Amino acid sequence: MSYMVLARKWRPQCFEDLVGQEHVARTLGNAISQGRIHHAYLFSGPRGVGKTSAARILAKALNCEKGLSPVPCNVCHSCEEITHGNGVDVLEIDGASNTGVDDIRDLRENVRYLPARSRFKIFIIDEVHMLSINAFNALLKVLEEPPEHAKFLFATTEPHKIPPTILSRCQRFDFRKIPISRMVDLLRTIAQKENLQISSFSLGLIASQAEGGMRDALSALDQIVAYCGEEVSDEDVQALLGMIDRQLISDTAAALLARDGGKVLDTLRRVDEMGFAIRQFCKDLIEMFRALLHVKVFKGSREIPAALQEEGELLNRMAEEASFEDLQRDMTLLLKVEKELPLTSFPLITLETALLRMCHLPPAEALGGLLNRLEKLEQRFGGSISLPSSPAKAAPPAPVKKGTPPSTEKKTDSDGSWADFLAYLASRHPFVSSYLKPGRLLLLDETQVRLAFPAGSFEFQQLQDSENRTILENEGERFFRCKLTWSLVAKPVEEFKEKPDPRAEKKQKLREETLKHPAVKAVLKVFGGEAEEVKELEPSQEEEVQKL
Repeated sequence: MSYMVLARKWRPQCFEDLVGQEHVARTLGNAISQGRIHHAYLFSGPRGVGKTSAARILAKALNCEKGLSPVPCNVCHSCEEITHGNGVDVLEIDGASNTGVDDIRDLRENVRYLPARSRFKIFIIDEVHMLSINAFNALLKVLEEPPEHAKFLFATTEPHKIPPTILSRCQRFDFRKIPISRMVDLLRTIAQKENLQISSFSLGLIASQAEGGMRDALSALDQIVAYCGEEVSDEDVQALLGMIDRQLISDTAAALLARDGGKVLDTLRRVDEMGFAIRQFCKDLIEMFRALLHVKVFKGSREIPAALQEEGELLNRMAEEASFEDLQRDMTLLLKVEKELPLTSFPLITLETALLRMCHLPPAEALGGLLNRLEKLEQRFGGSISLPSSPAKAAPPAPVKKGTPPSTEKKTDSDGSWADFLAYLASRHPFVSSYLKPGRLLLLDETQVRLAFPAGSFEFQQLQDSENRTILENEGERFFRCKLTWSLVAKPVEEFKEKPDPRAEKKQKLREETLKHPAVKAVLKVFGGEAEEVKELEPSQEEEVQKL
């Protein structure tokens, strides 16, 4: 008798066997019991989670010789035919290899005929998203006016590639990844029935490697049994799955948290000598730090992945010695370097550089501690320190009311009103507003606006245009709430050239030197803000800062 692989031998044969897909099993079972059977169903989700198996179970439930039932008998002739994939009235079509419109036309011809001996003629199309546009159009005609004896069951891993016109005519069920804990329980049950000696740790490794797909987990278990026989060791499982020695992972994580660069380089050297994939090592390290964060947050190893449960004591000890801020920052940096590894020709050097940089980072400090230190600085200097925040929305412009012209002594108010008007004009007539920017405000009162422009400038010439002048007059009257006379005068270009200010140059140099300081860079990075102003400290103030 030929050998049947575990994935086929333990394939779900009824809705209760669909592990992790209870929402699908319950809905389909109720629909059959109530006689509310749709003509087309779409099963979408990751590979190996039971989509095609659910389609076969539904086909058996609809065509079981013992009657329409959510629990097929699995012993009648119809059920056995569907189980073995050779049902006369159940046609399984591979969408990946039958993508053309001719294939769907054949299907349309076949749909017209009544089933040979079953209740329904059922068409199961796997990977339906692979059909061509013309094939979808041909299929749409069948779904618009389906015969009563035909049912369509579609399965796909990429539902976004299916045209909306097809989706709208199907009942869609989204299959989920199977939780690792459920996979481990099912693998343990199968191992016991197959008389296999395998530890929970190895089962956890297999489940983690499968990434939520039961078929992948059973295929991996099949490969392991072929190599090890009925007694499976943890070392053989790690070797066959291409997984890195857990001791190397934990040693590297401990060295990173201890900021021991030498030990980090030593573990990386051992990883390279053993021929392990650098990117896989980085992924395992990320999983380790994820587990440490879970232990830190949940105060125990209850929420860590099953593959790491046996390392619970070690994880608890490492998490207790590390700060949450350090774990979070290290996790972020590891995720960043993992994205860079596929793009580099020197993955080992890239990872070495990143891990050494992590080792030489100063200890991360909680935000509350930094705020307390800033408050102390504020108290010592008697001023106020404002933290960078999100930019607030600009307040609406405050127009100058008629009868209250800005006087010469209040030139700042005049300039402020003029700036508000420029912002207002830019929102309505950006081109005209741009012509005003080179101008210099000479006078702004309740009757007139006088502006000076560089002689011969492009902007001055554009503002001589009658259309642009009309815009200025109308918008000025609307904004300032009074009718204004606009006077534009040309002045020598030399008057508009700014003279160098020695104090400004000194202030700019001080700002550049300050922003290059490592401590300032660290503060700005933590708060994610920008330095608004840099002031030179008095000698007494410098002494106070040094004490902090």
